[in-house]
Amino acid sequence: MNIVIAGAGHVGRALAGGWREAGHSVSFVTREADGAKAAELKNEGFGLVPLSAAAAAADVVVLAVPWSGAEVTVEALRPLAGKILIDATNPLTANLELALGFDYSGGEVVARIVPRARVVKAFNTTGAGNMANSHYPGGKLMMPVAGDDAEAKKTVMALAADLGFEPVDVGPLAMSRHLEPMAVAWIKLAYAQGMGPEFGFAILKR
Repeated sequence: MNIVIAGAGHVGRALAGGWREAGHSVSFVTREADGAKAAELKNEGFGLVPLSAAAAAADVVVLAVPWSGAEVTVEALRPLAGKILIDATNPLTANLELALGFDYSGGEVVARIVPRARVVKAFNTTGAGNMANSHYPGGKLMMPVAGDDAEAKKTVMALAADLGFEPVDVGPLAMSRHLEPMAVAWIKLAYAQGMGPEFGFAILKR
C-alpha cells in the first residue's frame, strides 16, 4: 500500500518506520525538497512528495501535524476526494488541554474541510513510542478507530494490526469527541502524573 504522511515529527516517523517494516511503501509530504528535514528523510530511505501531489501518490494519507497546522495542511493536500485520510491529530492548546470537543471534534473539523475524503480518526490516543513498538508482555495495546466509511475503517484497522495493535472499531467519526480526550488522559498520566510513556491502553475480555 502507498502511504503518504504529512508530518515528520515523532508520530509520523514512528508510523512510517512500522509500516515500512510491514512492507508498505511510505513517503512524506514536503514543502522544501532541499531542506535539512527532507535530506534526513531521504537518508533514511523515505520517498518525498510535494503537498500538491500527495493525494495522487497515495492510497492512504496520514495527517500527523500539530493541531495548529492541521487545517492549512489539509487545505494544501487537496484534492482528497475518495482518499482515505487518517487524522492522527489532537486539538490541543499550548498547555496540552483540549481546544474543542464538546460540540464537535478535531476529526470532524478535518472532515468538514475535505467533505469528500474518507476521514478516519486513529493513532491519536497513545504516544509515538508505542507506535514505534507496541509490544507489551501483558498483551496487545488497543487502537480505537472511528469513521463513517466502513471500508476505510477496515483498511485503517489493518494498518493498526500491522503495527501490532488490537484495532477496535468504536463507531462513527463523531466518536472522535471521546477519543481526543482519551489522548489527553494518556498525556496527563504520562507526564503530569509522572507515569512515563511506557504504558498504553488495552481491552481485557472474559
